[in-house]
Amino acid sequence: MTRQEWIAAGTLMLGGAAALPAPAQTVQDLQRQIDELKATIAELKAAQTGRASAPAAAPITPAGMAVAASPTTGAPAVAPTATQSAAAQPAVTRPTTTQVAVVADKPKPAHWYERITLRGYTQMRLNEFLSGDRTAPAGVSRLRSVHDGGIGEDSNFTLRRVRLILQGDITDRVSFYLQPDFATNVSNQSGGERREGFLQLRDAYVDAFLDPDRRFRLRFGQSKVPFGWENLQSSSNRLTLDRSDGINSAVPSERDLGVVAYYTPSRVEKIWDRLTDDGQKLFGNYGAFGLAVYNGQGTNRAETNDGLMTVAMATWPIELDGLGAGWTGQVFEFGAAALRNQVKPELRAGGVSAVSFRDERVGFHAMLYPQPIGFQAEWNWGCGPEFDRDLRAITTKRLNGGYIQTMARVRRSRLGPFMPYARWQRYRGGWKALPNAPRLNTDEWELGIEFQPTPPLELTIAYARMDRTEADERRIGQAEGSLIRTQLQWSY
Repeated sequence: MTRQEWIAAGTLMLGGAAALPAPAQTVQDLQRQIDELKATIAELKAAQTGRASAPAAAPITPAGMAVAASPTTGAPAVAPTATQSAAAQPAVTRPTTTQVAVVADKPKPAHWYERITLRGYTQMRLNEFLSGDRTAPAGVSRLRSVHDGGIGEDSNFTLRRVRLILQGDITDRVSFYLQPDFATNVSNQSGGERREGFLQLRDAYVDAFLDPDRRFRLRFGQSKVPFGWENLQSSSNRLTLDRSDGINSAVPSERDLGVVAYYTPSRVEKIWDRLTDDGQKLFGNYGAFGLAVYNGQGTNRAETNDGLMTVAMATWPIELDGLGAGWTGQVFEFGAAALRNQVKPELRAGGVSAVSFRDERVGFHAMLYPQPIGFQAEWNWGCGPEFDRDLRAITTKRLNGGYIQTMARVRRSRLGPFMPYARWQRYRGGWKALPNAPRLNTDEWELGIEFQPTPPLELTIAYARMDRTEADERRIGQAEGSLIRTQLQWSY
């Protein structure tokens, strides 16, 4: 028996001793009390394990005591009944004998290192050409993607991401987040060979909450730049295999080093919490409003000028229940973001440009969460560095691009939950993260479906029809082709 059960049993025995004179007891009386004590202890055990339901009336013990639930813990407690004799009443009211309640020990505050969690995910891909420009002569574009190095001439299985996430609360007002990636590729090996599986830092930041409700936070370190809804969305939570060229061109790799202020009103937090509990794919609670300053050179790159990249973002979800029964539970979210920067692109000849180029964007996003049908769209306009083939130099040029997407959500099937989707994307502009900031002309259709046979596993199968410029200013023309793309993701 547990310590609480021994206390309750001892209490019952003491109560019995106070209510019944010892000389009047016989062997039969003692045996009957022992049997009733055993039955009471069995009820206590059942109540502790949740196998017994609450009785309509408290059972009466042989000592005239009623077993009642403690108002603080729900555990059985011993209390006097109206059938007790007046002589027994003084003993009953003494907390050291007959009025003992089983009270659970209060948990001690956790140390900061006990609040740390470790999780992660891995994505394995296979891309297979159905048709198109898998190869091409020197100087002509091949069908390639800036997002997936596994789309190539002689490529089979690849690891797209291998992430570990270490996060926790140091105090009630301070938390941290650390995420490396073990699937980074390194080029410029001997003979142009690419090596895979290198470790690279993705996120390393600390949040300082300025209010007890944790609505307003300051984030310091390397973190995601709040420009673009799908840029903020975790790759483990995104429906499509890759982000769109048009939105991701603003912040390739999505991160930079700086300081961000985020604010989330309580009404927005409640909507996002409900959507999360419902299993929707959110972009993560980065705040309904964000204002940030960064170095502006990109992920894991040293600052090369004295300027700072400034970013502002706002997003707002609206519940559509008031539109009628057909809209119950539906949420529409919309917002906008702006970015202003001066950037020095990397040069193919080596080093970075001696001149800073304007890099400015404004964009919007709109989202109707799939319940069961949903829509998602983003677009942005601006200017940035781009290689000019006529001048044979980098200049500042106009750009625009984005995507339109529709999806559905089937919660139950023999194959488990699944989500089919269709997306069209387009982009016209430079790609500042690659040497000489080559121009991309992208038009792409993607049809796919994501299965979730069990919560830790997600299998995505997609068909893509691509029309792209290869991200290399030394190659000209458009490459076309069709691919079947698959990805298995396991989370831990």
